[in-house]
Amino acid sequence: MAGHFETLPGGGAAVALDDVEISILRSLAVQLMELIGPGDEPAKDADPLAALFAEGPSKPPSDPALKRLFPDAYGDDSEELRAAASDFRRYTENDLRARKRDDALVVVRALDGLSAEAAGEGGAVLKLTPDESRAWLGALNDLRLTIGTRLEVTDEEGEQLYRLPDSDPRKPMVMAYLWLGALQESLVETLMS
Repeated sequence: MAGHFETLPGGGAAVALDDVEISILRSLAVQLMELIGPGDEPAKDADPLAALFAEGPSKPPSDPALKRLFPDAYGDDSEELRAAASDFRRYTENDLRARKRDDALVVVRALDGLSAEAAGEGGAVLKLTPDESRAWLGALNDLRLTIGTRLEVTDEEGEQLYRLPDSDPRKPMVMAYLWLGALQESLVETLMS
């Protein structure tokens, strides 16, 4: 099971992780939450209907990784499409940011519980419910998109990533990117079985 998700009875997934893997995943998930930002939480006594219609940003983020996580809905081929994309972003980005933060938080909480449970044992088996599995899948995807954007990974150079020399300064992040991809693929296969 090491590094490979397996199906749990009744749904969900399980994977064995060592202490280093737990630490890396937690660190990356926290960094993702920091990148996405804290969000605008409505006041506790705020009108719930008004919160539904709260407006978000109308322009795409300037950070390339955030631009990848929150792309334009229609592209920018014409003034009309740019206006439609702006409107779409204004009414959907806050919810999308909240979901991505929530997914990353599910990862952090699961790993925190796992770390406490496995203290001194060198690793543990992470067991996820079906809902937690879906949140993990979203967070793993967001992490890969973010790291891939930072590394400027293209489809053409995918095979070359496996052959990077150890002296290449990108090597640690490339290894994380490839590992996250393997975890994501394993989780998808598990959830589809």
